[in-house]
Amino acid sequence: MTWNADSLPDQTGRVVLVTGANAGLGFWTSLGLARAGAEVVLASRSATKTQAAMRAIRAKVPDARLSHLPFDTSSLDSVRAAGERLADLDRLDALVANAGMVHMPKERQETADGIELVFATNVVGHAALLAEALPVLQRTADAHDSAPRVVLLGSLSTLLVRFHGDDLQLRDGYSGWQAYAQSKIALSSLGFELDRRLAASHSTVRALVAHPGYSVNGLDRRVPGVNEPTRGRRFSDTLQSVYAQSKRRGAEPTLRAVTDEAADGGWFFGPRWLTKGDAVRQTPAAITTDRDVAAALWTDLERLIGTPILPAS
Repeated sequence: MTWNADSLPDQTGRVVLVTGANAGLGFWTSLGLARAGAEVVLASRSATKTQAAMRAIRAKVPDARLSHLPFDTSSLDSVRAAGERLADLDRLDALVANAGMVHMPKERQETADGIELVFATNVVGHAALLAEALPVLQRTADAHDSAPRVVLLGSLSTLLVRFHGDDLQLRDGYSGWQAYAQSKIALSSLGFELDRRLAASHSTVRALVAHPGYSVNGLDRRVPGVNEPTRGRRFSDTLQSVYAQSKRRGAEPTLRAVTDEAADGGWFFGPRWLTKGDAVRQTPAAITTDRDVAAALWTDLERLIGTPILPAS
């Protein structure tokens, strides 16, 4: 059966965690999953913004099953606290690692954990969350004879910069653009490496990567408390519509990675025309599938979070 973004496979009974779910791609991903019948756990920092997102979803899906998980991906303490709540879930069928910084500071900054801010927010926090969530995903797989999924978000920027694997935190030359692109290379690499290791351990949990193309808020409809672009933003984004698409369309590769029953671990989804278009299987940037790069990154991430990403069977 051909996957259709306008008619997702029934997700009734499934529980999906989406990080950064209160705005942008995360909101549209959560709305799509709720419409398909999934119970959605919206993981985000702001309770106020998340409540606004939940109201907006319920306006479209009155019987949506939604909950908020307080979660700050830039704080390892916050991730560990979220992990304690995850352990209490009856099941977890998918985790979407969507949260991340897209507006980078001009000057290099560090978190309270002593990690460069962009790398911590976009990558390290999600690696720590995986360490907390993978036992729950595996428990779900065992209890329901299913194949839960982890979906990590890549970016077009992975095609545009050189990866400094020996300086992940950019101590020797920071720029916001390099920090963002490098973090997306690392997150994609983490996803592909995770799937290889899951397969080697004979787990049925699978990991996939998706990218949204060039997606902008100004092409989406207004959603109070969630998406409220100014007239100027709408005008400028409309001028880019030849090669840009809405955040709602940008969420479709992620939704396909979560819901397409024919998709397999290690697959990569993105827009058909690179920056926009229907969600199709694509070829990722070569650096993101380099096994030596991934192995070194995995070791560095485990050192930073202080625990194995993939618990022993």
